[in-house]
Amino acid sequence: MTARRTMTMKTITEINDKERAARVLAALEELYPNAACSLEADGDPWKLLVMARLSAQCTDERVNIISKGLFEAFPTAGKMADGPIEEIEGLIKSCGLYRGKAKSIKETSKIIAEKYACRVPDTMEELLALPGVGRKIANLILGDVYNKGGIVSDTHCMRICGRLGFYPEDKKDPRLTERIMTPLIDKEKQSGFCHRLVLFGRDICTARSPKCRQCPMRDFCLHFEKAALPRAKQ
Repeated sequence: MTARRTMTMKTITEINDKERAARVLAALEELYPNAACSLEADGDPWKLLVMARLSAQCTDERVNIISKGLFEAFPTAGKMADGPIEEIEGLIKSCGLYRGKAKSIKETSKIIAEKYACRVPDTMEELLALPGVGRKIANLILGDVYNKGGIVSDTHCMRICGRLGFYPEDKKDPRLTERIMTPLIDKEKQSGFCHRLVLFGRDICTARSPKCRQCPMRDFCLHFEKAALPRAKQ
């Protein structure tokens, strides 16, 4: 880890958002130089789309396990589209909300197979028209598959960006997070930035007990400064 210089609170608050974002990105790239999506889709855009849908209120680790059997039974969008809904439900049952997920991945697979000749569409408008696909999944596909960039506003992204002072920490608004962070991170860096935030959110900036004293961003983190002020006065 490179040495960091200590900053006063005044200096920290004077850093503009673009500079803060650049420092955050540099720290994350140093901490996680080889970050990648934790969903193991083997480079298949359709599988990544399906797995991203399954990941709602389910861990990526669980989705990776479930998906092995799912894709053995239904290896292509066409096969999934023709698959019995009851069989799909049975294969994904342990990931939660399985009935709704089974319905949407079957319908989405049918559209991709018939309308797009098994190619996942590459525009936000077309992706959002697919059943069960919201902006988070669409941005994942646009960034990871098509290198078009996209801020994936998951819980880690919202929490960490809030703590770092980019928007009010008490808000839980994925669309707002995306709107704020998109101009601050260069498009070609957005996908890696989001994957690194996930790793950072699991390792250091956790929801309940963030390891602030070990954090490589504590010298320019407003959350850390606010937390440290009462202790400094004692």
